[in-house]
Amino acid sequence: MAFTTSYDGSNSGIQVGQNLGHITNQFLQSETSLNQACLRDLRTTNPHHDKDRIQNTNGGLLKDSYCWVLDNKEFQQWQDNASNSLLWIRGDPGKGKTMLLCGIIDDLSRSFGDTAHISFFFCQATDVRINNATAVLRGLIYSLVKKQPSLLSHVKSQYDHAGKALFEDINAWNALSRMFTDILKDATLPSTYLIIDALDECTTGLPSFLNLITQISSACPKVKWVVSSRNRPDIEERLDTTQTAPISLELNEASVSEAVNKFIQHKVHYLAKVKKYSDGTRDTIYRYLSSNSQGTFLWVALVCQDLDRTSRRHALKKLEVFPPGLDALYSRMIDQVRNSEDAEACKRILAIMSIVYRPIAFDELASLVDLPDDLSDDFEALSEVIAVCGSFLTVREDTIIFVHQSAKEFLLREGHNGVFPRGIEAAHHTIFSRSLQVMFKTLRRDVFQIKFSGFPIEKVIPPSPDPLAAAQYACVYWVDHLVHSECHEKGDLDIDERRCVGDFLQKKYLHWLEALSILGSLSQGIAAMLKLEDLLQEQSKRPALLHRVQDASRFIRYHRLAIESSPLQRERPDWVLNEPLVDKDWSPCLQTLEGHTGSVDSIAWSPDGSRLASASADSTVRIWDPVTGQCASTLKGHSSYVNSIAWSQDGSRLASASHDNTVRIWDPATGQCISTFEGHSDSAFSIAWSQDRGRLASASHDNTVRVRNPATGQYALILKGHSDSVVSIAWSQDGSRLASASHDNTVKIWNPATGQCASTLKGHSDSVVSIAWSQDGSRFVSASHDNTVRIWDPATGQCASTLEGHSNYIYSIAWSQDGSQLASGSYDKTVKVWHPATGQCTSTLEGHIGSVLSIAWSQDGSQLASASTDHTIRIWDPATGQCVSILEAHSSSVNSIAWLQDGSRLASASHDKTVRIWDPSTGQCASTLKGHSDSVVSIAWSQDGSRLASGSYDDIVRIWDPATGQCALTLEGHSDSVDLIAWSQDGSRLASASYDHTIRIWDPATGQCTLTLEGHSNSILSITWSQDGRRLASASTDLTIRIWDPATGQCVPISKGYIRLVNSIAWSQDGSRLASVSVDKTVRIWDPATGNCTSTLEGHSGPVDSIAWSQDGSRLASASRDKTVRIWDPATGNCTSTLYISSPDFIRFDKVNLNHLHTSIGTFDVDFIGTVTSTPQCSTLPEQYGYGLNDDRSWITYNGVNLLWLPAEYRPTSSSLFAMSATNLAIACSSGLVIFLALKEQCPIARL
Repeated sequence: MAFTTSYDGSNSGIQVGQNLGHITNQFLQSETSLNQACLRDLRTTNPHHDKDRIQNTNGGLLKDSYCWVLDNKEFQQWQDNASNSLLWIRGDPGKGKTMLLCGIIDDLSRSFGDTAHISFFFCQATDVRINNATAVLRGLIYSLVKKQPSLLSHVKSQYDHAGKALFEDINAWNALSRMFTDILKDATLPSTYLIIDALDECTTGLPSFLNLITQISSACPKVKWVVSSRNRPDIEERLDTTQTAPISLELNEASVSEAVNKFIQHKVHYLAKVKKYSDGTRDTIYRYLSSNSQGTFLWVALVCQDLDRTSRRHALKKLEVFPPGLDALYSRMIDQVRNSEDAEACKRILAIMSIVYRPIAFDELASLVDLPDDLSDDFEALSEVIAVCGSFLTVREDTIIFVHQSAKEFLLREGHNGVFPRGIEAAHHTIFSRSLQVMFKTLRRDVFQIKFSGFPIEKVIPPSPDPLAAAQYACVYWVDHLVHSECHEKGDLDIDERRCVGDFLQKKYLHWLEALSILGSLSQGIAAMLKLEDLLQEQSKRPALLHRVQDASRFIRYHRLAIESSPLQRERPDWVLNEPLVDKDWSPCLQTLEGHTGSVDSIAWSPDGSRLASASADSTVRIWDPVTGQCASTLKGHSSYVNSIAWSQDGSRLASASHDNTVRIWDPATGQCISTFEGHSDSAFSIAWSQDRGRLASASHDNTVRVRNPATGQYALILKGHSDSVVSIAWSQDGSRLASASHDNTVKIWNPATGQCASTLKGHSDSVVSIAWSQDGSRFVSASHDNTVRIWDPATGQCASTLEGHSNYIYSIAWSQDGSQLASGSYDKTVKVWHPATGQCTSTLEGHIGSVLSIAWSQDGSQLASASTDHTIRIWDPATGQCVSILEAHSSSVNSIAWLQDGSRLASASHDKTVRIWDPSTGQCASTLKGHSDSVVSIAWSQDGSRLASGSYDDIVRIWDPATGQCALTLEGHSDSVDLIAWSQDGSRLASASYDHTIRIWDPATGQCTLTLEGHSNSILSITWSQDGRRLASASTDLTIRIWDPATGQCVPISKGYIRLVNSIAWSQDGSRLASVSVDKTVRIWDPATGNCTSTLEGHSGPVDSIAWSQDGSRLASASRDKTVRIWDPATGNCTSTLYISSPDFIRFDKVNLNHLHTSIGTFDVDFIGTVTSTPQCSTLPEQYGYGLNDDRSWITYNGVNLLWLPAEYRPTSSSLFAMSATNLAIACSSGLVIFLALKEQCPIARL
């Protein structure tokens, strides 16, 4: 399409204003739409609608029933006194607290109009949407931003990045509490009243919410609170820390009784009008209600509800059966249920509803209760039966709930007389049995017809009707009901229970995991398996079933991340043709926690073992649930690496030390930063609480230790004496000694009372980086960069023993709680467990693909956590010890892999000094080539596959006969490590580049060095032969590129004036051009004949690492650390397209299909990306062909779509260790294992 524009008199006045207005209008419309989406996602319920519903359910709000509180002395003091920020209305069930708060809301709204904000929320324990602290915050924030839209900016700053998940994921509470605090501190916010009813019915997160109220009350003077609850000591204890004005309904009995009488008058007047009572009947009913209500609104409401359903002529007779008091009334209602025609069905329904862990829908109720056929399949008839239970139950949006929490509590307390004839345990067993039945009936493979294994959970749309509707409750809670059934009392599962559980695990377990993923309940599934395991271990009479459950438990924890993100990631896909060789037994690693985006530098268990905290180079602290592996919260505030964390002894506080020179104290319940301490002049590197929580010590790169009062932040001591950075500190158990470890190779023990150094422990020959006291203080341990652990007698300062075994720096050391075991983490990527008395290493735990920086024992010593530079945390079972592998593998990490041209063999080179040749059809190692005396870092097959060359840190090149595994030739001559090797195209010559700055040309037939090419003055990064073998190009860290004549050794240095490092070079197919890429973000094309640069291609925003020519020389591809691959026209220098993917380790054009670009993470159609240039924000990605690897190397992909999740230990550490040959895929794992997958040529996803 062509566009032309002429600038003559006819269009001299271009309509800029009109166009700008149109653009502005579009922008505002878009912004409004985004704001509406944010509000829609924030809303879980509209509190104004909840208030209307509550008032209508109770027959309207009667002013006479609440006006007494407006004249109450405590209320007026709260309203008038700025220091009284919180009014707490408390009383027993049924005393009218909710309607009292409705009246206060109306009165405040009338009094202040638009001059103040009134925001409120009604909690209800029986409704999962409004019974948790997160829902309360969402409701309050929703009301505030609806009232003042400018406040939405505090929400949208995070919502624009996270979307709806911001309000629903595991970190929702922390995110919402920060937003809420920011909103209440907003300078434009007027006086604000926050009203919350029924705090006691906030069943999840109440302590965190009460802490937040306390913090805001002192920090936000414009905010006043009104809260109501039952008389509960835990709520009183928390609220007593604020300026609270309490109103006890029991202490205001006269006022409450008068209000109840007004309510009775109102209700009786209504009944008399509707039922046409005579004056005598009306007065009798009034007198009876007044004398029997006992000041309880709920009692009056329930009696009047029943009278409303009673005919006029039977009203007085009916009245006589209503006893005074709530419990007596509930007993009467149970009698009515027992005498109804549907008595049996009603009792069963009430029994089930009393013990379920959340309100259930009609579908779920029908599946859990043994009902007659005419009820279980007829929801209209079922509704009629529930109406018979109307004094206890009500229906809201197809969900059945209790009319009041006290009704449920009565049934649980007194129900054995009616609804639980065989006891509550029998009812739990009924739900357990019915749950298994409905799951057997409902669960099946791909129940939602998702079709392919990598389909992301966030895109799954439930079909209509929902096939899981009846089984949702059962999927999540079946184990809980088993645990609370009779088997717990009996101490054993009976034969039917064992058979049912065993059959379920054998036949439906994988389908159950799929359903849990769809329901977003995989964490509950993990908890369920652990509860079942504990139950069977207590009984310990059925080892076969126990072992199956343990296996199921390990499976779900190990694969949680995959199944949680893609429901069908729970079984072997049919497009994998072979069974990869894996160990038959589980490794000691129980689970891997992923989420940090930087190395994890420190971990610490909470004192009760229920939480695990981690500190990372990504500047955050995370708190994890170690059972489910879920991240419970992310603490943000530090501006640089977080180096160390420590829990206070009672677990109520968490301290962190950071590279930003500060120490922060956090409330782990709310995620709020309570204090920030400054003072260190360099990185704060270690943190430690004293046992009594009265002192907090921090160590720094400024060579000092500072001891302060954590409550005030005031320094008690500054300890000086080390001559280098202090990197670890530890208090003795009794707090009488403080130890510090330093890069000056010493440990100092200080008297914290005087600040004097009591002793200096010397013996390590390198930095001491971790120290720990034994529980009884009789032993002291230190870990050092000298690769040893030392155990000291702190009384004498003598070293009692030295533990050796790690092959590199040791970063962390930790005692088990009972002192019987010692663990160490090292740069060698392992964790070792030691017997401190003998000094023997009892096990070595392998699995991390990076250095182990921190380790921590759980309180009971049953679990050991480790943190690594690989960004993960692993939780180990140290009792299982070393995993005995049946697989052949390298004993150290793999440096390089290379396929034979026809894909029949793969070679791998390792730090274990060997080369292995693998048969991909079996996954077995065909031969191990031994001979090198140091790490093998480079390998290359000759073109015909008859020879394999390897280069090593031992300065030697070896040529192997891959058929026999024998070393045919040893090529010696280099004086330093051989980093690169390359065969000429015809196989007649072999080039090797060394750290000695030279390149050698070898005759592979004789092993003679025919030429030594000297000229580079630093390391050589790349060597490549021209296609005809007449020239060899090299690039070096000396900032030059050289072209050599391998026959004469003559050199043409072509990068004159080229001042930046060259990362890679590549010849065009005809040898007429040479391309190079550099850290200066450019691609350059050179004329090798003249050495001149013919063009410089610019466009990348980061260093460029890889380069490749198309077979015909018409295209050039470059891959950069800016996460793009660019396709260039070398004739014009123009970039024709840009592909946004993480920088691959290699790129090459297909020799046959010139449009296909192969990369280490997949194959892309260059023509496609030329027509649709991808962007980071673009939802339409360039077309990717065949199998590949995703950006973070955690998924195998097909046509760019995630297919198969790779567990952490099976991921390649770089994309260069992932290699495809036709449809055979090889992955070199960090453990030294190489695994193979034989894949179908066309994956089933291609047909979708």
